[in-house]
Amino acid sequence: MGAQGKKTAPAGPTRRKVLVTALATAAGVAGARILGLRNLDSTESLTSAMDAADMSMATGMAEPADEYDAMIGVPDDSYVGPQDLDPSYLPPSQPATLPPVDVRPAVMLQPPISGIAAPKLAGDVDWISPLAKESAKVTHLLRRATFGATDTELDRALSEGFARTVERLIETPFVEPPVFPAPAAPRPSASPSLSPRASASARPSASATARPSSLAAATSAPTHMPAASAMATARPSATAAPSMGAAAASASPTVPAVMTNATSINIGNLQGWWLDWMTKSPTPFAERMTLFWHGHFTSDYRKVGTNSPAIYWQNLTWRRMALGDLRSMLLKVTPDLAMLRYLDLAASTGRAPNENYARELLELFTMGVGSYTEDDVKAAAKALAGWRLPMRTEPTAQTGIFDPRRAFAAPVTFLGKTGTFNTESVVDTILANDATAPFMVRQFLTSFVTPSPSDAYVARLADRFRRSRYDTKTLMRDIFTSPEFVAPEMFRALIKSPTDFMVSAAKALGATNLSGTIRQYGSTLGQNMFDPPSVAGWGEGASWISSNTMLQRANFVTAALGTLRTTPSAARAHERHLDSVLAQGTVNELNVARDDKSRWFAVFASPEFQLK
Repeated sequence: MGAQGKKTAPAGPTRRKVLVTALATAAGVAGARILGLRNLDSTESLTSAMDAADMSMATGMAEPADEYDAMIGVPDDSYVGPQDLDPSYLPPSQPATLPPVDVRPAVMLQPPISGIAAPKLAGDVDWISPLAKESAKVTHLLRRATFGATDTELDRALSEGFARTVERLIETPFVEPPVFPAPAAPRPSASPSLSPRASASARPSASATARPSSLAAATSAPTHMPAASAMATARPSATAAPSMGAAAASASPTVPAVMTNATSINIGNLQGWWLDWMTKSPTPFAERMTLFWHGHFTSDYRKVGTNSPAIYWQNLTWRRMALGDLRSMLLKVTPDLAMLRYLDLAASTGRAPNENYARELLELFTMGVGSYTEDDVKAAAKALAGWRLPMRTEPTAQTGIFDPRRAFAAPVTFLGKTGTFNTESVVDTILANDATAPFMVRQFLTSFVTPSPSDAYVARLADRFRRSRYDTKTLMRDIFTSPEFVAPEMFRALIKSPTDFMVSAAKALGATNLSGTIRQYGSTLGQNMFDPPSVAGWGEGASWISSNTMLQRANFVTAALGTLRTTPSAARAHERHLDSVLAQGTVNELNVARDDKSRWFAVFASPEFQLK
């Protein structure tokens, strides 16, 4: 499985595309009043009403796909007009009952600092950046380091201030999610039966321990620690897929099953399990980091399969290793059961080495294109050969097993060094290469800071990262405390991914029952958990934005608001979640909102909320 490298949006202003697309969609959908025309106070089902209107709108005349949409297969944008609206969906005219919203005018961008190039927006203007204020730095941090914030989380962070919040996010031990349950098994029959005999599966295979002793710690089976908070008891959403144990449940009593490496899982339930925890975790930075690593060290359930909990165990590993050192993580990544299947390392032997994992390890995971040769790929494939999946007689093994009989024992030349290599020495040689630290730092910066970090910014952090022995916690602290992170031009410089957008909306509402809705719209918006489109992960930036996806984001908001029994006050929503820095169109929509649901819709469907 080769790859051409992670595709990024063509060079250009991401914020400009969001504004142009969002505003054009609003104008086309409802005559420049899409946000104000939705009757969110109707007794009719919100989801059915809005989806019917929006899906009819999405069938209008298609415009040609832009270059990047065509590259990633985004559906063609569609243009529709007011004539496409069903008048029955238009609300009666009512006076506004919420306090008015003030306007902040657009101004010229300030000169860049610390080598960051300011994005070129239409007319070279942008919103006023509020990042000189402590409160704005805090909300900026929560958007980047977590998935927005609940009211309680926001109040705590504002009370602590920016610096203390950074330290708390980084230093607080990550709380693990509730244990994902294995399917329930039928209770043993009470009828007489033969006395059980020791099964062959209870006896460990001789090859189960055949691994390099120096890798023992790196490949030991992860133990599941109980969640350290009462919040860790997540309940399934009413809209989630049926329980994993539903198929096994019957009129007869059941007993909890022990999860082995041959236990099948329900992927829909697993997706809901993680999304549910994203909205509830008391350590949300942990989930943001886990999602980052999921998009970096990718595996997808379609290739890995669901006849094993490998993809679930991988999620636990990425969370536990999220802030550790890169060397230890790479020694976990290589024999990870899901990765062994996904990139075919389990099929690689010294006699017939498979290059898939070796290639992606160099190209996408550590060094980047141009930092190695094809001979290096071939040498790494030989050096990494020997890992295999557990056999039926090894049901408790949660990582791959190294079998020396399958390994390559002869010397190879890898990245300029000649000798007999194994997994550890391959990893150490990669980390000693000058290309590795800058490549990894750039991955973090494009995800947490800016789509176009300057070479000077990357080099400064890469030097510290290398000298810290690739300690991720040190790097994340350096990123959040760097002057570039809160530079004026970094305000709303990134586009929220679908998961980021939906989870942050759920948290703003204080809604903990939206995992099923988020999972449903993840398919529509192009980001299903455990299902990245390729080994390069998901796209970034402008790849998430088209008029169709903006419509579907609005549909998600409608569906989410429709699940609320009690709607929280939206009187200050624009202050707490948009920093009161608004375009004139958004101010207009907020001021014509008749009730809390309408104003929340205006906040979440605004161009400003799509950015972070």
